[in-house]
Amino acid sequence: MSKNRFFQIAFLAALSAAMFLSSCNKGETYADQKNKERKAINSFLNRDVALLTNDGDTAIHVGHINVISEAQFLSQDSTTDVSKNEYVLFSGTGVYMQIVRKGAGEKLQHGQSKRVIVRYLEYNILTDSIQSRSDVLYYSTTPDIIDISNSYGTFTASFNTANGGGAFYRIYNSTVVPKGWLVPFTYIRIGRQVNADDKIAKVRMIVPHSQGQANAQSGVYPCFYEITFQEMRD
Repeated sequence: MSKNRFFQIAFLAALSAAMFLSSCNKGETYADQKNKERKAINSFLNRDVALLTNDGDTAIHVGHINVISEAQFLSQDSTTDVSKNEYVLFSGTGVYMQIVRKGAGEKLQHGQSKRVIVRYLEYNILTDSIQSRSDVLYYSTTPDIIDISNSYGTFTASFNTANGGGAFYRIYNSTVVPKGWLVPFTYIRIGRQVNADDKIAKVRMIVPHSQGQANAQSGVYPCFYEITFQEMRD
């Protein structure tokens, strides 16, 4: 199967999910849709979730999530205990985040910009299905790349399309990086694997529609993400 064909299939899957949710939402108010989203997130948090591929294989075992407050998160040196499956809830945005690895390298400082390779898995929580992903061998030569800058702790980013763009850009046809994807940059380090013991940054997140990509915003659905961040060579 060609890569263009693969992207077409992924795009159609995302479009079908959006159309399905749109048809389900007819007659519902925005408040109704947000309430449905909250219930879906709460259910996701409290059940032993395994994300399955179309072949029935387990892509990620999410498990039962232990939610911690921002205060506890900060008291733990801005870490989440993976052994306890902790996720911190950022109450201002509704984003939940687990830092699996803080990563090699350094944090992005004020005034700095970097080009970052992003590999991800996106799971639509409302439809209980993997919606798109680039964390597989198929996309190893065409990853998503974002250009990100830090200005006094405020991060701005866009997808770089010089290589034709990665899976996320091609599926959603937008250079806009979801707001939720920027949350980890306050806490993780952005570098490369130089030594055998070095590991690039990796997070897991629940992103409500208000912090997600355009389809999620219009369809009012939350997504679960597993994302790695790696500094790109000059």
